[in-house]
Amino acid sequence: MLSSLSVALAVPWLLLLAPASATGLYTKGSPVVQVDAKSYDKLIAKSNHTSIVEFYAPWCGHCQNLKPAYEKAAKNLKGLAKVAAVNCDDDDNKPFCGSMGVQGFPTLKIVRPSKKSGKPVVEDYMGARNAKGIVDSVVEKINNHVSRITDKTLGEVLEQGNDTARAILFTEKGTTSALLRALAIDFLGTVNVAQTRDKERKAVEMFGIEEYPTFVLLPGGAKEPIIYNGEMKKDPMVEFLSQIAQPNPDPAPAKSKSGKDSKKGDQKASKDSASFSAASSSHKSADASSAKTATASETLEDDPNPTESPNPNVVTPDTETPVKVPEIPALPILAYGDELHRACLQPKSSLCILALLPAEPGTTSDFPKDPTELPEPAADAIRNLAAISHKHAERRAKLFPFYALPASNPAAAPLREVLGLKTAETAEPEIIAVNAKKLFWKHYEGTEFTREAVEDWIDALRMGEGKKLELPEVLVQVVEEKQSEQKEEDVNFAGMNFKDQGEGKPKLYESPEGLKIELAEVMDEHDEL
Repeated sequence: MLSSLSVALAVPWLLLLAPASATGLYTKGSPVVQVDAKSYDKLIAKSNHTSIVEFYAPWCGHCQNLKPAYEKAAKNLKGLAKVAAVNCDDDDNKPFCGSMGVQGFPTLKIVRPSKKSGKPVVEDYMGARNAKGIVDSVVEKINNHVSRITDKTLGEVLEQGNDTARAILFTEKGTTSALLRALAIDFLGTVNVAQTRDKERKAVEMFGIEEYPTFVLLPGGAKEPIIYNGEMKKDPMVEFLSQIAQPNPDPAPAKSKSGKDSKKGDQKASKDSASFSAASSSHKSADASSAKTATASETLEDDPNPTESPNPNVVTPDTETPVKVPEIPALPILAYGDELHRACLQPKSSLCILALLPAEPGTTSDFPKDPTELPEPAADAIRNLAAISHKHAERRAKLFPFYALPASNPAAAPLREVLGLKTAETAEPEIIAVNAKKLFWKHYEGTEFTREAVEDWIDALRMGEGKKLELPEVLVQVVEEKQSEQKEEDVNFAGMNFKDQGEGKPKLYESPEGLKIELAEVMDEHDEL
Protein backbone atom coordinates (compact mmCIF):
# COMPACT_ATOMS: atom_id res chain seq x y z
CA MET A 1 0.00 0.00 0.00
CA LEU A 2 1.25 3.47 -0.85
CA SER A 3 2.15 5.75 2.00
CA SER A 4 0.00 8.82 2.67
CA LEU A 5 2.87 11.03 1.49
CA SER A 6 3.11 9.16 -1.85
CA VAL A 7 -0.64 9.47 -2.40
CA ALA A 8 -0.51 13.17 -1.59
CA LEU A 9 2.21 13.61 -4.17
CA ALA A 10 0.37 11.53 -6.75
CA VAL A 11 -2.89 13.50 -6.73
CA PRO A 12 -1.58 16.89 -7.91
CA TRP A 13 0.76 15.16 -10.39
CA LEU A 14 -2.09 13.26 -12.03
CA LEU A 15 -4.10 16.45 -12.21
CA LEU A 16 -1.32 17.88 -14.35
CA LEU A 17 -1.90 15.05 -16.81
CA ALA A 18 -5.54 15.93 -17.33
CA PRO A 19 -6.49 17.24 -20.78
CA ALA A 20 -5.66 20.91 -21.21
CA SER A 21 -6.97 21.61 -24.68
CA ALA A 22 -8.18 25.08 -23.80
CA THR A 23 -4.92 26.18 -22.16
CA GLY A 24 -1.73 26.24 -24.20
CA LEU A 25 1.82 26.14 -22.94
CA TYR A 26 2.63 29.71 -24.05
CA THR A 27 0.86 32.80 -22.74
CA LYS A 28 -0.24 35.83 -24.76
CA GLY A 29 2.79 37.76 -23.56
CA SER A 30 5.22 35.10 -24.77
CA PRO A 31 7.60 35.95 -27.65
CA VAL A 32 6.51 32.66 -29.23
CA VAL A 33 3.77 33.17 -31.84
CA GLN A 34 0.60 31.17 -31.09
CA VAL A 35 -0.50 29.34 -34.25
CA ASP A 36 -3.43 27.02 -34.87
CA ALA A 37 -4.77 25.04 -37.81
CA LYS A 38 -6.58 28.09 -39.20
CA SER A 39 -3.78 30.64 -38.85
CA TYR A 40 -0.80 28.45 -39.84
CA ASP A 41 -1.30 28.93 -43.57
CA LYS A 42 -1.52 32.71 -43.25
CA LEU A 43 1.14 33.31 -40.58
CA ILE A 44 3.69 30.64 -41.48
CA ALA A 45 3.17 28.93 -44.85
CA LYS A 46 2.63 32.20 -46.75
CA SER A 47 5.11 34.23 -44.76
CA ASN A 48 8.03 35.90 -46.49
CA HIS A 49 10.27 34.86 -43.61
CA THR A 50 11.72 31.58 -42.33
CA SER A 51 9.97 30.09 -39.29
CA ILE A 52 10.48 27.35 -36.75
CA VAL A 53 7.33 25.72 -35.41
CA GLU A 54 6.99 23.57 -32.30
CA PHE A 55 4.18 21.02 -32.21
CA TYR A 56 3.49 20.26 -28.55
CA ALA A 57 1.03 19.08 -25.93
CA PRO A 58 0.70 20.97 -22.61
CA TRP A 59 0.93 17.74 -20.59
CA CYS A 60 4.22 16.71 -22.23
CA GLY A 61 7.15 16.93 -19.79
CA HIS A 62 9.72 17.36 -22.58
CA CYS A 63 7.70 20.27 -23.98
CA GLN A 64 7.60 21.96 -20.59
CA ASN A 65 11.37 21.54 -20.25
CA LEU A 66 11.96 23.01 -23.71
CA LYS A 67 9.81 26.11 -23.08
CA PRO A 68 12.47 28.41 -21.49
CA ALA A 69 15.02 27.72 -24.25
CA TYR A 70 12.38 28.08 -26.96
CA GLU A 71 11.24 31.45 -25.63
CA LYS A 72 14.85 32.61 -25.37
CA ALA A 73 15.39 31.61 -29.00
CA ALA A 74 12.25 33.58 -29.96
CA LYS A 75 13.66 36.73 -28.33
CA ASN A 76 17.01 36.33 -30.12
CA LEU A 77 15.33 35.77 -33.49
CA LYS A 78 12.92 38.70 -33.20
CA GLY A 79 12.81 40.56 -36.50
CA LEU A 80 14.88 37.89 -38.25
CA ALA A 81 12.61 34.84 -38.28
CA LYS A 82 9.39 33.61 -36.70
CA VAL A 83 9.26 31.27 -33.71
CA ALA A 84 5.83 29.67 -33.41
CA ALA A 85 4.03 26.88 -31.56
CA VAL A 86 0.95 24.74 -32.18
CA ASN A 87 -1.02 23.09 -29.36
CA CYS A 88 -1.70 19.63 -30.77
CA ASP A 89 -3.81 18.71 -27.74
CA ASP A 90 -6.48 21.10 -28.97
CA ASP A 91 -9.13 19.07 -30.80
CA ASP A 92 -9.32 21.66 -33.59
CA ASN A 93 -5.58 21.28 -34.25
CA LYS A 94 -5.34 17.47 -34.22
CA PRO A 95 -6.11 16.98 -37.95
CA PHE A 96 -3.54 19.62 -38.83
CA CYS A 97 -0.86 18.10 -36.57
CA GLY A 98 -1.54 14.74 -38.19
CA SER A 99 -1.14 16.23 -41.66
CA MET A 100 2.26 17.58 -40.60
CA GLY A 101 3.44 14.11 -39.65
CA VAL A 102 3.54 14.76 -35.90
CA GLN A 103 3.74 11.53 -33.87
CA GLY A 104 5.42 12.70 -30.69
CA PHE A 105 6.13 15.80 -28.64
CA PRO A 106 7.81 18.12 -28.98
CA THR A 107 8.29 17.98 -32.75
CA LEU A 108 10.07 21.00 -34.27
CA LYS A 109 10.01 21.87 -37.96
CA ILE A 110 11.76 24.64 -39.88
CA VAL A 111 9.60 26.25 -42.55
CA ARG A 112 11.15 28.51 -45.19
CA PRO A 113 9.67 30.16 -48.29
CA SER A 114 10.25 28.53 -51.67
CA LYS A 115 9.92 29.90 -55.19
CA LYS A 116 6.27 28.81 -55.17
CA SER A 117 4.18 31.11 -53.00
CA GLY A 118 2.29 29.33 -50.22
CA LYS A 119 4.27 26.10 -50.69
CA PRO A 120 7.22 26.42 -48.30
CA VAL A 121 10.03 23.94 -47.74
CA VAL A 122 9.37 22.07 -44.48
CA GLU A 123 12.09 20.06 -42.74
CA ASP A 124 12.48 18.49 -39.32
CA TYR A 125 14.74 20.28 -36.86
CA MET A 126 17.23 17.71 -35.59
CA GLY A 127 19.63 19.98 -33.70
CA ALA A 128 20.29 20.57 -30.03
CA ARG A 129 17.30 21.38 -27.84
CA ASN A 130 18.72 24.64 -26.54
CA ALA A 131 18.43 28.31 -27.52
CA LYS A 132 21.78 28.51 -29.31
CA GLY A 133 21.18 25.38 -31.36
CA ILE A 134 17.74 26.58 -32.45
CA VAL A 135 18.93 30.10 -33.30
CA ASP A 136 21.95 28.90 -35.29
CA SER A 137 19.89 26.43 -37.32
CA VAL A 138 17.14 28.94 -38.13
CA VAL A 139 19.59 31.71 -39.06
CA GLU A 140 21.28 29.32 -41.50
CA LYS A 141 17.92 28.75 -43.22
CA ILE A 142 17.07 32.43 -43.80
CA ASN A 143 16.87 33.00 -47.55
CA ASN A 144 19.51 35.29 -49.02
CA HIS A 145 18.40 37.95 -51.52
CA VAL A 146 21.40 40.21 -50.87
CA SER A 147 23.51 40.85 -53.97
CA ARG A 148 27.30 41.26 -53.90
CA ILE A 149 29.01 44.30 -55.41
CA THR A 150 32.67 44.09 -56.34
CA ASP A 151 34.94 46.43 -58.27
CA LYS A 152 34.39 44.20 -61.30
CA THR A 153 30.59 44.36 -61.11
CA LEU A 154 30.35 48.02 -60.04
CA GLY A 155 30.19 49.21 -63.65
CA GLU A 156 27.31 46.85 -64.42
CA VAL A 157 25.42 48.05 -61.36
CA LEU A 158 25.80 51.70 -62.37
CA GLU A 159 24.78 50.96 -65.96
CA GLN A 160 21.49 49.50 -64.74
CA GLY A 161 20.38 53.04 -63.93
CA ASN A 162 18.76 54.56 -60.87
CA ASP A 163 15.15 53.62 -61.54
CA THR A 164 15.13 51.32 -58.50
CA ALA A 165 16.32 52.32 -55.05
CA ARG A 166 19.37 50.54 -53.64
CA ALA A 167 20.74 50.04 -50.16
CA ILE A 168 24.39 49.04 -49.85
CA LEU A 169 26.17 47.85 -46.72
CA PHE A 170 29.92 48.50 -46.73
CA THR A 171 31.51 46.03 -44.34
CA GLU A 172 34.76 44.33 -43.37
CA LYS A 173 33.05 40.96 -43.16
CA GLY A 174 32.77 38.46 -46.00
CA THR A 175 29.60 36.77 -44.78
CA THR A 176 26.08 38.15 -45.09
CA SER A 177 24.43 38.68 -41.71
CA ALA A 178 20.96 37.43 -40.81
CA LEU A 179 19.97 41.08 -40.23
CA LEU A 180 20.82 42.13 -43.79
CA ARG A 181 19.12 39.06 -45.23
CA ALA A 182 15.97 39.85 -43.23
CA LEU A 183 15.99 43.45 -44.51
CA ALA A 184 16.32 42.24 -48.09
CA ILE A 185 13.26 40.03 -47.58
CA ASP A 186 11.23 42.92 -46.12
CA PHE A 187 11.98 45.15 -49.12
CA LEU A 188 12.19 42.52 -51.84
CA GLY A 189 11.02 44.06 -55.11
CA THR A 190 11.13 47.65 -53.86
CA VAL A 191 14.69 48.24 -52.60
CA ASN A 192 17.64 46.21 -53.91
CA VAL A 193 19.79 45.37 -50.88
CA ALA A 194 23.47 44.73 -51.56
CA GLN A 195 26.76 44.27 -49.72
CA THR A 196 30.36 45.12 -50.59
CA ARG A 197 33.67 44.49 -48.83
CA ASP A 198 36.16 47.09 -47.65
CA LYS A 199 38.74 45.61 -50.04
CA GLU A 200 36.68 46.73 -53.06
CA ARG A 201 38.60 50.02 -53.23
CA LYS A 202 36.88 51.46 -56.31
CA ALA A 203 33.42 51.16 -54.73
CA VAL A 204 34.66 52.44 -51.37
CA GLU A 205 36.30 55.52 -52.91
CA MET A 206 33.33 56.28 -55.17
CA PHE A 207 30.99 56.57 -52.16
CA GLY A 208 33.58 58.11 -49.83
CA ILE A 209 33.36 55.38 -47.19
CA GLU A 210 35.71 55.95 -44.26
CA GLU A 211 34.44 53.58 -41.56
CA TYR A 212 32.73 50.21 -41.31
CA PRO A 213 30.02 49.16 -41.27
CA THR A 214 28.33 51.94 -43.26
CA PHE A 215 24.83 51.61 -44.68
CA VAL A 216 24.06 53.79 -47.72
CA LEU A 217 20.67 54.35 -49.37
CA LEU A 218 20.57 55.32 -53.04
CA PRO A 219 17.03 56.71 -53.51
CA GLY A 220 17.22 56.55 -57.31
CA GLY A 221 17.02 59.15 -60.04
CA ALA A 222 19.05 62.29 -59.46
CA LYS A 223 18.72 62.15 -55.65
CA GLU A 224 21.88 62.15 -53.54
CA PRO A 225 22.91 59.07 -51.49
CA ILE A 226 21.75 59.06 -47.85
CA ILE A 227 24.06 57.75 -45.11
CA TYR A 228 22.45 55.82 -42.25
CA ASN A 229 23.63 57.07 -38.84
CA GLY A 230 21.66 54.83 -36.50
CA GLU A 231 22.29 51.49 -34.78
CA MET A 232 22.63 48.35 -36.85
CA LYS A 233 19.32 47.01 -35.61
CA LYS A 234 16.25 45.85 -37.50
CA ASP A 235 13.57 48.35 -36.50
CA PRO A 236 15.54 51.60 -37.05
CA MET A 237 16.96 50.27 -40.33
CA VAL A 238 13.47 49.41 -41.57
CA GLU A 239 12.36 52.92 -40.64
CA PHE A 240 15.33 54.34 -42.56
CA LEU A 241 14.48 52.45 -45.76
CA SER A 242 10.77 53.23 -45.37
CA GLN A 243 11.39 56.82 -46.47
CA ILE A 244 11.70 55.36 -49.98
CA ALA A 245 9.33 52.37 -49.89
CA GLN A 246 7.18 50.56 -47.37
CA PRO A 247 8.21 47.03 -46.33
CA ASN A 248 6.30 44.13 -47.82
CA PRO A 249 3.23 43.07 -45.83
CA ASP A 250 3.73 39.84 -43.94
CA PRO A 251 1.72 37.78 -44.25
CA ALA A 252 0.47 38.61 -47.73
CA PRO A 253 -3.25 39.40 -48.18
CA ALA A 254 -5.36 36.23 -48.03
CA LYS A 255 -7.14 34.75 -51.05
CA SER A 256 -10.44 32.92 -50.86
CA LYS A 257 -10.58 29.14 -51.48
CA SER A 258 -12.97 27.39 -53.85
CA GLY A 259 -15.70 25.14 -52.43
CA LYS A 260 -14.17 22.10 -54.13
CA ASP A 261 -10.80 22.61 -52.47
CA SER A 262 -12.49 23.13 -49.11
CA LYS A 263 -14.40 19.84 -49.37
CA LYS A 264 -11.23 17.96 -50.35
CA GLY A 265 -9.39 19.51 -47.41
CA ASP A 266 -12.13 18.43 -44.98
CA GLN A 267 -11.85 14.80 -46.15
CA LYS A 268 -8.08 14.83 -45.71
CA ALA A 269 -8.41 16.49 -42.29
CA SER A 270 -10.70 13.70 -41.07
CA LYS A 271 -8.18 11.05 -42.14
CA ASP A 272 -5.24 12.92 -40.58
CA SER A 273 -7.15 13.40 -37.33
CA ALA A 274 -7.78 9.66 -36.89
CA SER A 275 -4.11 8.81 -37.47
CA PHE A 276 -2.81 11.59 -35.21
CA SER A 277 -5.20 10.77 -32.36
CA ALA A 278 -3.87 7.21 -32.18
CA ALA A 279 -0.25 8.40 -32.06
CA SER A 280 -1.05 11.16 -29.57
CA SER A 281 -2.94 8.80 -27.26
CA SER A 282 -0.04 6.36 -27.30
CA HIS A 283 2.44 9.12 -26.45
CA LYS A 284 0.20 10.48 -23.71
CA SER A 285 -0.23 7.01 -22.24
CA ALA A 286 3.53 6.60 -22.18
CA ASP A 287 3.90 9.94 -20.38
CA ALA A 288 1.16 9.00 -17.93
CA SER A 289 2.72 5.61 -17.31
CA SER A 290 6.06 7.23 -16.54
CA ALA A 291 4.38 9.69 -14.22
CA LYS A 292 2.47 6.93 -12.43
CA THR A 293 5.71 5.08 -11.80
CA ALA A 294 7.32 8.26 -10.50
CA THR A 295 4.54 8.86 -7.97
CA ALA A 296 5.42 5.64 -6.14
CA SER A 297 8.50 7.41 -4.83
CA GLU A 298 8.79 10.57 -2.78
CA THR A 299 11.04 12.31 -5.32
CA LEU A 300 9.80 13.39 -8.74
CA GLU A 301 12.37 14.44 -11.34
CA ASP A 302 12.06 15.65 -14.92
CA ASP A 303 14.64 14.88 -17.59
CA PRO A 304 16.90 18.00 -17.65
CA ASN A 305 17.67 17.45 -21.34
CA PRO A 306 14.44 17.78 -23.32
CA THR A 307 14.40 15.58 -26.39
CA GLU A 308 11.85 14.41 -28.87
CA SER A 309 10.05 11.34 -27.58
CA PRO A 310 7.61 10.07 -30.19
CA ASN A 311 6.20 6.56 -30.44
CA PRO A 312 5.89 6.13 -34.21
CA ASN A 313 5.01 2.41 -34.00
CA VAL A 314 1.30 3.05 -33.66
CA VAL A 315 -1.07 0.85 -35.65
CA THR A 316 -3.95 2.80 -37.20
CA PRO A 317 -6.54 1.92 -39.86
CA ASP A 318 -4.24 3.63 -42.38
CA THR A 319 -1.13 1.65 -41.42
CA GLU A 320 0.27 -0.06 -44.52
CA THR A 321 1.18 -3.74 -44.57
CA PRO A 322 4.96 -4.18 -44.15
CA VAL A 323 6.83 -5.27 -47.25
CA LYS A 324 9.89 -7.47 -47.41
CA VAL A 325 13.04 -5.35 -47.29
CA PRO A 326 15.91 -6.49 -49.53
CA GLU A 327 19.19 -7.42 -47.86
CA ILE A 328 21.53 -4.45 -47.47
CA PRO A 329 25.23 -4.95 -48.23
CA ALA A 330 27.72 -4.76 -45.41
CA LEU A 331 29.11 -1.46 -44.17
CA PRO A 332 32.93 -1.63 -44.43
CA ILE A 333 34.77 -1.47 -41.10
CA LEU A 334 38.20 0.12 -40.79
CA ALA A 335 39.74 -2.21 -38.22
CA TYR A 336 43.38 -1.12 -38.52
CA GLY A 337 45.01 2.29 -38.34
CA ASP A 338 46.57 2.06 -41.81
CA GLU A 339 43.14 1.36 -43.31
CA LEU A 340 41.86 4.69 -41.96
CA HIS A 341 44.89 6.43 -43.51
CA ARG A 342 44.48 4.79 -46.89
CA ALA A 343 40.72 5.36 -46.97
CA CYS A 344 40.35 8.95 -45.83
CA LEU A 345 43.51 10.67 -44.67
CA GLN A 346 45.88 10.74 -47.63
CA PRO A 347 46.64 14.12 -49.23
CA LYS A 348 44.53 13.21 -52.27
CA SER A 349 41.65 11.61 -50.34
CA SER A 350 38.28 13.17 -51.12
CA LEU A 351 35.19 13.27 -48.92
CA CYS A 352 34.32 10.14 -46.95
CA ILE A 353 31.90 9.41 -44.13
CA LEU A 354 33.03 7.86 -40.85
CA ALA A 355 30.77 6.40 -38.16
CA LEU A 356 32.91 6.41 -35.01
CA LEU A 357 31.59 3.57 -32.88
CA PRO A 358 31.59 3.56 -29.06
CA ALA A 359 33.65 1.25 -26.88
CA GLU A 360 32.29 -1.91 -25.32
CA PRO A 361 30.80 -1.19 -21.87
CA GLY A 362 33.41 -1.50 -19.14
CA THR A 363 36.37 -1.18 -21.50
CA THR A 364 38.26 1.64 -23.13
CA SER A 365 38.69 0.43 -26.69
CA ASP A 366 37.22 -2.98 -27.48
CA PHE A 367 34.64 -3.18 -30.24
CA PRO A 368 31.69 -5.28 -29.00
CA LYS A 369 32.30 -8.94 -29.68
CA ASP A 370 28.58 -9.42 -30.09
CA PRO A 371 26.90 -6.66 -32.18
CA THR A 372 23.68 -7.17 -30.22
CA GLU A 373 25.55 -5.41 -27.42
CA LEU A 374 25.94 -2.28 -29.51
CA PRO A 375 24.06 0.68 -27.97
CA GLU A 376 20.93 1.49 -29.94
CA PRO A 377 22.22 4.82 -31.34
CA ALA A 378 25.32 3.09 -32.75
CA ALA A 379 23.25 0.29 -34.26
CA ASP A 380 20.94 2.89 -35.84
CA ALA A 381 23.90 4.85 -37.22
CA ILE A 382 25.58 1.96 -39.03
CA ARG A 383 22.29 0.46 -40.21
CA ASN A 384 21.04 3.72 -41.71
CA LEU A 385 24.38 4.67 -43.26
CA ALA A 386 24.50 1.26 -44.93
CA ALA A 387 20.94 1.71 -46.20
CA ILE A 388 21.70 5.17 -47.62
CA SER A 389 24.87 3.93 -49.31
CA HIS A 390 22.97 0.99 -50.80
CA LYS A 391 20.20 3.27 -52.05
CA HIS A 392 22.63 5.42 -54.03
CA ALA A 393 24.51 2.37 -55.29
CA GLU A 394 21.29 0.93 -56.72
CA ARG A 395 20.67 4.20 -58.53
CA ARG A 396 24.26 4.13 -59.78
CA ALA A 397 24.68 7.59 -58.30
CA LYS A 398 28.17 8.91 -57.68
CA LEU A 399 28.55 9.13 -53.90
CA PHE A 400 31.38 9.24 -51.40
CA PRO A 401 32.24 6.10 -49.39
CA PHE A 402 30.93 5.20 -45.93
CA TYR A 403 32.93 3.42 -43.22
CA ALA A 404 32.53 2.30 -39.62
CA LEU A 405 35.48 3.08 -37.35
CA PRO A 406 35.48 0.87 -34.22
CA ALA A 407 37.03 2.05 -30.96
CA SER A 408 39.54 -0.82 -31.21
CA ASN A 409 41.26 0.87 -34.16
CA PRO A 410 44.41 2.48 -32.68
CA ALA A 411 43.75 5.61 -34.74
CA ALA A 412 40.18 6.10 -33.43
CA ALA A 413 41.02 7.62 -30.03
CA PRO A 414 43.56 10.20 -31.30
CA LEU A 415 41.21 11.13 -34.16
CA ARG A 416 38.49 11.91 -31.62
CA GLU A 417 40.96 13.86 -29.50
CA VAL A 418 42.38 15.97 -32.34
CA LEU A 419 38.88 16.85 -33.61
CA GLY A 420 37.58 17.59 -30.12
CA LEU A 421 34.98 14.81 -30.13
CA LYS A 422 33.75 12.84 -27.13
CA THR A 423 35.68 9.74 -26.11
CA ALA A 424 34.50 6.27 -27.14
CA GLU A 425 33.53 5.48 -23.55
CA THR A 426 30.47 7.74 -23.79
CA ALA A 427 28.60 4.92 -25.59
CA GLU A 428 27.46 7.46 -28.18
CA PRO A 429 28.48 7.18 -31.85
CA GLU A 430 29.78 10.11 -33.88
CA ILE A 431 29.25 10.63 -37.60
CA ILE A 432 31.74 12.87 -39.39
CA ALA A 433 32.69 13.72 -42.95
CA VAL A 434 36.37 14.35 -43.70
CA ASN A 435 37.98 15.74 -46.84
CA ALA A 436 41.77 15.50 -46.56
CA LYS A 437 42.29 16.93 -50.03
CA LYS A 438 40.51 20.19 -49.22
CA LEU A 439 41.32 20.08 -45.49
CA PHE A 440 37.84 20.38 -44.01
CA TRP A 441 35.50 18.20 -42.00
CA LYS A 442 31.86 18.31 -40.93
CA HIS A 443 30.14 16.94 -37.85
CA TYR A 444 26.65 15.42 -37.70
CA GLU A 445 25.10 17.22 -34.74
CA GLY A 446 21.68 15.58 -34.70
CA THR A 447 20.37 14.04 -31.49
CA GLU A 448 18.81 11.09 -33.31
CA PHE A 449 20.35 8.70 -35.85
CA THR A 450 17.17 8.05 -37.81
CA ARG A 451 17.29 7.29 -41.53
CA GLU A 452 15.59 10.57 -42.40
CA ALA A 453 17.83 12.74 -40.21
CA VAL A 454 21.09 11.16 -41.38
CA GLU A 455 20.00 11.24 -45.02
CA ASP A 456 19.14 14.95 -44.76
CA TRP A 457 22.68 15.57 -43.49
CA ILE A 458 24.16 13.49 -46.33
CA ASP A 459 22.09 15.43 -48.87
CA ALA A 460 23.36 18.70 -47.42
CA LEU A 461 26.92 17.42 -47.86
CA ARG A 462 26.21 16.62 -51.50
CA MET A 463 24.88 20.14 -52.03
CA GLY A 464 27.89 21.72 -50.30
CA GLU A 465 25.68 23.14 -47.54
CA GLY A 466 26.44 23.45 -43.84
CA LYS A 467 29.35 24.73 -41.80
CA LYS A 468 32.84 23.51 -42.74
CA LEU A 469 35.37 22.99 -39.98
CA GLU A 470 39.09 23.17 -40.64
CA LEU A 471 40.68 19.73 -40.71
CA PRO A 472 43.97 19.85 -38.75
CA GLU A 473 46.69 19.46 -41.37
CA VAL A 474 48.72 17.27 -39.04
CA LEU A 475 46.27 14.42 -39.64
CA VAL A 476 47.10 14.42 -43.34
CA GLN A 477 50.76 15.40 -43.29
CA VAL A 478 51.72 12.53 -41.02
CA VAL A 479 50.39 10.01 -43.52
CA GLU A 480 52.23 11.68 -46.39
CA GLU A 481 55.55 11.95 -44.57
CA LYS A 482 55.63 8.71 -42.62
CA GLN A 483 53.86 6.27 -44.92
CA SER A 484 57.03 4.98 -46.61
CA GLU A 485 58.88 4.65 -43.27
CA GLN A 486 56.04 3.02 -41.38
CA LYS A 487 56.47 -0.56 -40.23
CA GLU A 488 53.64 -2.96 -40.87
CA GLU A 489 52.93 -3.46 -37.18
CA ASP A 490 53.09 0.25 -36.23
CA VAL A 491 50.60 3.05 -36.77
CA ASN A 492 51.71 6.69 -36.69
CA PHE A 493 48.71 8.98 -36.25
CA ALA A 494 48.96 12.75 -35.69
CA GLY A 495 52.47 12.37 -34.33
CA MET A 496 51.56 9.57 -31.89
CA ASN A 497 52.67 5.92 -32.29
CA PHE A 498 50.28 3.05 -31.71
CA LYS A 499 50.72 -0.70 -32.04
CA ASP A 500 48.36 -2.28 -34.54
CA GLN A 501 46.54 -5.53 -33.74
CA GLY A 502 48.15 -7.36 -36.64
CA GLU A 503 46.59 -8.98 -39.65
CA GLY A 504 43.71 -11.34 -38.99
CA LYS A 505 40.91 -13.05 -40.80
CA PRO A 506 37.87 -10.94 -41.71
CA LYS A 507 35.31 -10.95 -38.93
CA LEU A 508 31.62 -11.17 -39.61
CA TYR A 509 29.08 -9.44 -37.35
CA GLU A 510 25.34 -9.39 -37.43
CA SER A 511 23.28 -6.58 -35.92
CA PRO A 512 19.94 -6.95 -34.10
CA GLU A 513 18.26 -5.93 -37.37
CA GLY A 514 19.96 -8.73 -39.30
CA LEU A 515 22.42 -6.38 -41.00
CA LYS A 516 25.68 -8.16 -41.82
CA ILE A 517 28.82 -6.21 -41.16
CA GLU A 518 32.24 -7.43 -42.21
CA LEU A 519 35.77 -6.13 -42.47
CA ALA A 520 36.34 -5.02 -46.04
CA GLU A 521 39.35 -4.06 -48.08
CA VAL A 522 39.66 -0.32 -48.65
CA MET A 523 40.47 1.33 -51.98
CA ASP A 524 43.36 3.79 -52.11
CA GLU A 525 41.52 6.45 -54.10
CA HIS A 526 37.96 7.75 -54.15
CA ASP A 527 36.06 9.73 -56.72
CA GLU A 528 35.51 13.44 -56.24
CA LEU A 529 32.16 14.51 -54.85
